[in-house]
Amino acid sequence: PERLSPVETASWPRRILALAVDWFVSTLVVIFLVGGPDNWAGDQQASFYVLGVFVLESAFFTAVSGGSFGQLATRLRVVRADGDPRPVAPHLALARQLLIALVIPPLIYRPDGRGLHDLAAGSAVGTLQTYRSLAGRGSVES
Repeated sequence: PERLSPVETASWPRRILALAVDWFVSTLVVIFLVGGPDNWAGDQQASFYVLGVFVLESAFFTAVSGGSFGQLATRLRVVRADGDPRPVAPHLALARQLLIALVIPPLIYRPDGRGLHDLAAGSAVGTLQTYRSLAGRGSVES
């Protein structure tokens, strides 16, 4: 793919796995918060609670540690598209996650693999190896 950013983006299967991990963990958090599986199964608002937990969890972890829980678990990182190794600013991390929650922005992407949510936040999803290379602690995989 054409490289429009200095950051090599991660594969789609790995990103989808990270999303599945995030959604599963967010669901477990909501089940715990509403008092167990029986309360969760009967709550018509539960899916909105899961979405809210997902957005807040992923924005917080992205701003603090460079990726959501699922991304960290799958060795992915959200980095600044300009190659700066610092985490994405909190307001941009939140905006990015809100756009992901709308579903359509991640499905519209450039040849370099960056979706509309990444373009809006000036970010890209790369591997841990890419992140370490940007931070000067390793080399990028070929």
